[in-house]
Amino acid sequence: MTTQVKHAIGIDIGGTGIKGGVVDLETGQLVTDRVKLPTPEGGKPDDIAEVTKKVLEQLDADPGLPVGIDFPAVVRHGKTMSAANVSKKWIGFEAEKFFEQAIGHPILFVNDADAAGYAETEYGAAKGRQGVIMLTTLGTGIGSALIVDGMLVPNTELGHLEIDGHDAEKRAAYSAKEREDLSWEKWAKRLTTYYSTLEKLFSPDLFIVGGGVSKNFAEWGDLVKIDTELIPAQFLNNAGILGAAALAAKQRS
Repeated sequence: MTTQVKHAIGIDIGGTGIKGGVVDLETGQLVTDRVKLPTPEGGKPDDIAEVTKKVLEQLDADPGLPVGIDFPAVVRHGKTMSAANVSKKWIGFEAEKFFEQAIGHPILFVNDADAAGYAETEYGAAKGRQGVIMLTTLGTGIGSALIVDGMLVPNTELGHLEIDGHDAEKRAAYSAKEREDLSWEKWAKRLTTYYSTLEKLFSPDLFIVGGGVSKNFAEWGDLVKIDTELIPAQFLNNAGILGAAALAAKQRS
C-alpha cells in the first residue's frame, strides 16, 4: 500500500464491544495492545462516542495518526443509514462529522464488513489477489464486502438478497444453523444456494468466509458445491481494526 504514514488507528464498534489498536500499515500487525471496552447499553451516539474517546485515550497514540472507525451500518458519505444492535438514532445520522467533533480529530467512518473485507485483501487471505473478491461474514446475519482489483465497493449488504422468497441471511447465516439445529451438511446446502446466487450475479474470482464459524471451515467448506474458490478469512477479532485503519490511511494519502 502506498501511504506516507506508517501507522494508523482502527476502532471497531460492535454490538457488545468497542475495540481499538494502532496498526502497522506495512504488515497489518497491531503495534499496541488491543483495547476493548463494553458497548454502552442502548447504543446511542453520545454514549458510544464517549466510550470511543476512552478507547483512544487508553491507546495513548500519536494524535496526528489517521483514525478509521467501523460500525455495523450502511455508511454513505459519513452518514449511517441503518442500525444493527444499536440505537435507531443512528439511522440517517451524520456519524462521521459527529465523531470528528466529539474526539477533535478527522476520521473515516466505514461499514464493519467493508473494513473486514479490506483487511483481508490488504493483509490477509486475499493479499496479492486481483479480480473480484467477495468477503461474507457468517454470524447472526451475513455481512458482505466487495473488492474489485483492490478497490472497495461499499455497502453491498448482500446478506439481504432475496432467494427463494426469503431474506438470504435468515436461512444461510450461522444463526440459522444454530436456531434450526442443522447438520453441517444441511447448512452447507443452504450456503451452496446462497453462494451460487452470488456467482450468477457477480462472477467472482474468490470468496472469503469470515465470522467465528470460519474457524470450523475444515468441517463444512468442502460441502459447499460451487465453482468459485472458497477460503476462510485469516483475521477474526482484529479484522475491523485493521481494515478501518488501512482505509483511513488510504483516504489521507
